[in-house]
Amino acid sequence: MTGDLAEATGAAVEALRAGAGRAGLRDDPARRRGGGAVAGAGGGAAGDRVLVGEITLPGVRRSVGFARSFVRARAPDAPGLDDMIMAVSELVANAITHTASGREGGRVTVVLTAGGGMYRLEVEDGGGADGRPHVRDEVGAETGRGMRIVAALASSWGFRRDGARTVVWAEFPGDGSGPGP
Repeated sequence: MTGDLAEATGAAVEALRAGAGRAGLRDDPARRRGGGAVAGAGGGAAGDRVLVGEITLPGVRRSVGFARSFVRARAPDAPGLDDMIMAVSELVANAITHTASGREGGRVTVVLTAGGGMYRLEVEDGGGADGRPHVRDEVGAETGRGMRIVAALASSWGFRRDGARTVVWAEFPGDGSGPGP
């Protein structure tokens, strides 16, 4: 079954790449921050991080599934893979629902880096009203639980403003065997 899963994931990533190419999107090495190394900022281990992958997706609901496939394909052996997949689902869904990413022509970018025994997942949105993610306290609420879920799953999380855009990040344990995950 593992071979079937790997094959299906590979096929999903290839389909995503093909669809992204038709939409004018791509995993562009020129956009990679610092030529493959990303300086650690905010929360978690400081120091250089290595870019595991980056993808920009259309701001539509089906991109949530593509973001999950992207993380699964880029970090298949991560100890916290299930948590990372749930978190990217929530973060991309929030970006599409609550920011300009969900408007006509909107985009959402998912960046996965590794360093200091941690994986860092970043989701960059198209900007919102105040650009501040909210963790709601209403336990019985039927919606609005995304950031609460991310906060529960991640070792640490936070956000930063990048002009009009907001980048929400969450960190997850790697294998702890050195500078990489």
